[in-house]
Amino acid sequence: MNLPAICAPRAVLVLSLLAFIGCDKADPKAAAPPPPPVVKIAEAVSRDVPITVDAVGQTRGNAEIDISARVEGFLETVNFKDGTFVKKGQKLYTIDSRPFVATLAEAKAKVAQAQAEALRVHQDVVRYEPLVAKNAVSVQDLETAKANERAQQSAVAAAQAQVQKAQIDLGYTTVLAPDDGLIGVTEVFPGTLVGKGSTTLLTKMSKIDPIKVRFSVSERDYLFYAKRREARLVAAGGTGAAGAAVNAAGDEGPPLQFQMVLADGSTHPYPGTLSFVDRNVDDKTGTIRLEASFPNPGNIVRPGQFARVRAAVSIKKNAVLVTQGAVVEAQGINSVAVVKADDTVEMRVVKPAERIGNLVILDSGLNPGERVVVEGIQKVRGGVKVKPTLVPLEEKPAADLNAAKPAPTPAPSASTTASGG
Repeated sequence: MNLPAICAPRAVLVLSLLAFIGCDKADPKAAAPPPPPVVKIAEAVSRDVPITVDAVGQTRGNAEIDISARVEGFLETVNFKDGTFVKKGQKLYTIDSRPFVATLAEAKAKVAQAQAEALRVHQDVVRYEPLVAKNAVSVQDLETAKANERAQQSAVAAAQAQVQKAQIDLGYTTVLAPDDGLIGVTEVFPGTLVGKGSTTLLTKMSKIDPIKVRFSVSERDYLFYAKRREARLVAAGGTGAAGAAVNAAGDEGPPLQFQMVLADGSTHPYPGTLSFVDRNVDDKTGTIRLEASFPNPGNIVRPGQFARVRAAVSIKKNAVLVTQGAVVEAQGINSVAVVKADDTVEMRVVKPAERIGNLVILDSGLNPGERVVVEGIQKVRGGVKVKPTLVPLEEKPAADLNAAKPAPTPAPSASTTASGG
């Protein structure tokens, strides 16, 4: 009768024991630490990197010539095809020359008339001279004849000048190419009255070999590179501070070599040199205007194109480079995740400088050969152990990379760039 009551506590004890055993088996699995995050790392490299100036400009001919009508008249012919190359002295336009032929004939007739009158007054002088000696003619009459002779000689010279002017104006009725170059589209057509009241623009032409690129750099950039070039020249025994600004333009010492990158991303095959630095800084924009000249034998580059120009102005020795994605910026502080020998992470503050392709130069904070996280950096923090996979820092050689992007931290200015080499 009392057996069920005695067995009840024992059954509860058994169930509790089983529950305890079950819980004891689950605890080790639940308390196991998570596996270390998998990240990709690369070793920082060191190399000499050319520092370049990089700016966007616009192409223009080395000579831009306006072809204008210099006399008034009706246009008769257009003797060229728009957009073609013309030779110096080639006929471009003709203007109705008949009024100018008539003016020239009239001027020549006046010369003949003036010469005839000059001959008459000269004969008076010749006749009066012996008569004065015989007191047959007064000295005053002789002096008057001589004065008339001088006046008539001046009249002859004035008439001859009118002939020259008429000949020049007649020559202007045929408009010739002033030089070899590329002619533009004609602005006027046969039957148009040109040159009335002022010169009339007929067309434009450009000399495009060499071709020039005009661009601007900031005042800060100009000073930075001028001073850097001065320091290099002084170190090499060159000129001092007095010639620094001129040297920056490449007028003394080895000239800067420029590259021109066209709108389609291709690089112009011929290097250029700096040909012009403006005399002043624009007070509205804070920039100074420069111009680089490039050979253009194939006449591929035309005036008005947009182009990017760059020139190596110095070499940064033993620069430390990492992938741009390895640098993290937070509240103005740049850092990289360095993976130490025991695969733990150390967050290191760095100072980025110029960019080159997909790489960035670090001026401080990292040594060549140190391993940094290049992928998966969002998974890590300082002191965390990771499972790293070593990958190459770059997929193509540095020589194939294009330098061209400003640094993320303050540098001399946004146009300061670096190129691999």
